[in-house]
Amino acid sequence: MVNFRIISKIIGSLLFIEAFFMAWCVVIALSFHEDDQMAFLLSMLVTFGSGFLFFLLGKDAENFLNRHDAFLLVTAVWMIFSLFGMLPFLIHGCIPDFTDAYFEATSGFTTTGATIFDDVECLPHGILFWRSLMQWVGGLGIVFFTIAILPSLVGGSVKVFAAEATGPIKAKMHPRLTTTAKWIWSIYLILTIGCGLSFWLAGMDWFEATNYSMTTTATGGFSIHNDSTIHFNSPTVDYICIIFQFLAGINFTLLYVAIFKMKFRSLFKNSEFKLYISVVIIATLWIMYMLVANVGYDWETAFRNALFQVVAFITTTGMFSDDVAQWPHLTWIILGTVMYLGACAGSTSGGFKCIRGVMLLKVIQNNFRQALHPNAVLPVKVNGQNVPRNRLISLLAFFTMTILMIAVTTSIMLISGIDTTNSIVIALSCVSNVGPSLENEIGHVMSWGMLPDYLKWLLCMLMFMGRLEIMTILVLFTPSFWKEN
Repeated sequence: MVNFRIISKIIGSLLFIEAFFMAWCVVIALSFHEDDQMAFLLSMLVTFGSGFLFFLLGKDAENFLNRHDAFLLVTAVWMIFSLFGMLPFLIHGCIPDFTDAYFEATSGFTTTGATIFDDVECLPHGILFWRSLMQWVGGLGIVFFTIAILPSLVGGSVKVFAAEATGPIKAKMHPRLTTTAKWIWSIYLILTIGCGLSFWLAGMDWFEATNYSMTTTATGGFSIHNDSTIHFNSPTVDYICIIFQFLAGINFTLLYVAIFKMKFRSLFKNSEFKLYISVVIIATLWIMYMLVANVGYDWETAFRNALFQVVAFITTTGMFSDDVAQWPHLTWIILGTVMYLGACAGSTSGGFKCIRGVMLLKVIQNNFRQALHPNAVLPVKVNGQNVPRNRLISLLAFFTMTILMIAVTTSIMLISGIDTTNSIVIALSCVSNVGPSLENEIGHVMSWGMLPDYLKWLLCMLMFMGRLEIMTILVLFTPSFWKEN
């Protein structure tokens, strides 16, 4: 049976952490003397008080989680964090509607980057900082963050890691998961600080650099300017964005081995990284050629904008350095394809993941060989290791589910009166956790706020499933999950 008491205890402790993050926003609001101070103070108190109640309900619980508990905990935490994360928007009044506020918070924590706001520049600094902070916390995982800083709180943490981590193969850099979590979060923090300092040296003020560094390394894409990084009109800022988005799209375990253990060759021996960088290079060169031939860009501008958009879409960041709507139609298809693929597993990016792409290509390759040699035994190997049959079955199930979800969501959008192009973009971006601005996107100009409420709730669920890779949530709806054994 599901142990609701330990789940309640952990949720309560996590809400204390969320209240602590809100306290940072109180400091920002006070330093800028704006009207969001009370919104964050009240949100912090409500979140802390609710956390205390949750903690009391489970204070005597045994500190151990089974697999059922882990799946329910991870799903509940993401939904509850979004519920309390919307409070500053509601209390301040910048988003007066409950559905819109929950959509914004969900998009933040899942690092999707779809926003209700059509004009973010009118928002107070505390609200802007909260949007960026939500994405930064959600980048590597809310519960995973807890494993790193409070390992004793989450009994059965390996099961929680399996439920929340992305990708079919969960790599560890240390036998103890808590040590692995600390190293991964250390790398994440170093990337964020490095990105922020680079932006500051490129001419941003400290507030801009802090916000853009958090949303860039989280591959979330929330911006504090209406026109994203186009606002700065700076090739230097664009290249900094490209570098840190690309790094954040690499498997953090592989990044640790390459940087901290000085094994740079391990990057280029890794099948997933090779596919990742190959797709980036091929897609960039293809789009660059079309921009030069069809739009009249010079080579440097074409290269920079093509590379920026390919990296932004494959890492599911969703930032813009140019008006993509004016590009040739074929570039939209290329960007949509890399958006679905996503970057590496074990990174902050969403999407299908390159490791699954590698596995799928090897399955297809083996099928061609099997046609020529029917009796041959052809194992699927990734980085020299055999992939178990159950992983291949999970791969095909995941691929089928993502395509089915995109098809169903697109159909519902079409029935609701959304044009065909935006219906596909919306479904694909929420499943892949990209969420680019629809005003800069392909199709008719529209904003996320224009969608009916029932579609926003559907997309919230889609964003959760995209972030937790579908099965973690869908398994809760199976009868076998709730059986005692």
